[in-house]
Amino acid sequence: MEKDLTASKLDRQNILNNEMALKEIEKNANIDGVFYTDCMFFTKEMAASFFEVDTRTIERYITAYSDELKSNGYQILRGARLKGFLNEYKKHFGTDINVGTKTTVLGVFSLRAFLDLAMMLSESENARVLRQVMLDIVIDLINKKTGGSTRFINQRAKDFVGSYLQEENYRKEFTDALCNYIDMGNFKYALYTDKIYQSIFKEKAKEYREVLKLQKSDKVRDTLYSEILNLIASYECGLAKVIQNKSEELGRKLNNWELSALFDEFENLPHWKPLLESARTKMASRDLGLRDAFHQQLEKYIQPLEKQEYEKFLGKDSSDIEKLMQENKDVLKRLKDRE
Repeated sequence: MEKDLTASKLDRQNILNNEMALKEIEKNANIDGVFYTDCMFFTKEMAASFFEVDTRTIERYITAYSDELKSNGYQILRGARLKGFLNEYKKHFGTDINVGTKTTVLGVFSLRAFLDLAMMLSESENARVLRQVMLDIVIDLINKKTGGSTRFINQRAKDFVGSYLQEENYRKEFTDALCNYIDMGNFKYALYTDKIYQSIFKEKAKEYREVLKLQKSDKVRDTLYSEILNLIASYECGLAKVIQNKSEELGRKLNNWELSALFDEFENLPHWKPLLESARTKMASRDLGLRDAFHQQLEKYIQPLEKQEYEKFLGKDSSDIEKLMQENKDVLKRLKDRE
């Protein structure tokens, strides 16, 4: 999905929260700023010069996007901090900064805020080029970490294998309940698995496959995040027991109308609401940020990814997943053969 960074705060923040990508952007862009208090800073005049726009244009963006820029490191220097910055500026450039001698405050951009500004500026060709460089670096980084395919980036999280195995066990309970207590043909397994998917992430399996561009051989559950698998397992475990109890109460198998009524009652239990909100937010936000996959039905749940999310799926915390998958290879093979 093509991203217009000038129009999307969410896409801008997703890039800025990706610390690994930021390090690559800083290294590749090699933008010269003033190093002060362990950070790189840029004045308004430096930004205007780099982007080849008038300082009034920079001021306009500072006013219009004040909260966003401040959250990413734009700040006002005063007193001792201002004096320290001015000294570092003179050391770096060999000349005093071009401000009045009576200046008591000075606004400066951190590197994050400077890059944020670059993603906003629609008037600058230099900003456009930098935006493209940033997008290319983010895409290259994710492709490098995932071997060129993000379909199974969910499996890089350390908790994936445990959730996958747990969900398979509860799925067996669920399919056994459908087999033993529901008087319907074999299509009931696909039908009610789909109803669980729709209840949790508002998409049928077919729609989900289209959003993620899955191949025919790809299994939906292999692409789900651990939190989604845990919630599916909770549905399956709970529904299996509800179905069994109702069948035993009536002394017979349930028909499709009775099962649908049970399902509607079950999915509307109030304790699901916070779990569904959290799962939908994680799935929609991660898929957009990591897979460039947009779930239209979950648009209202999309948020910028936190820094730790990138570390979880792309950083060193995810490096042992291949070892975990190898250790559980025999178990996973048996589960797949059982399907």
